Amino acid sequence: MSNDGDPMDDRRGTAGAAGGRRTQADRDAVTVEIGYALASAAFVAAVAFGVVAGPALFLDLSRGTVRALVTSGGGLAAAVFTLRVATVLFRFRGGDAPAQPSQPGRTRPDS
Repeated sequence: MSNDGDPMDDRRGTAGAAGGRRTQADRDAVTVEIGYALASAAFVAAVAFGVVAGPALFLDLSRGTVRALVTSGGGLAAAVFTLRVATVLFRFRGGDAPAQPSQPGRTRPDS
């Protein structure tokens, strides 16, 4: 039953990638994977920003150079964040498909 009190919500389900219904475990796995993708992307983006913009904190640089480092660090961090989230989620999506035999009709890998 969902928050709106409709008891039919439990039987509706959501169509999965293979056209079946998703179980609660499947939905939980997707939620965990999204959380992991966002957390790891935030970490990688922070490291990328620190690598590019870090010298602005420790070196005596002109105002224009500091602005350029911070701007380019922010752009790189945004790009790395997006790429990391996409990579993690596409890998997770690709892992759901059952393995196909290399030759139709063959069920064992050594046959």
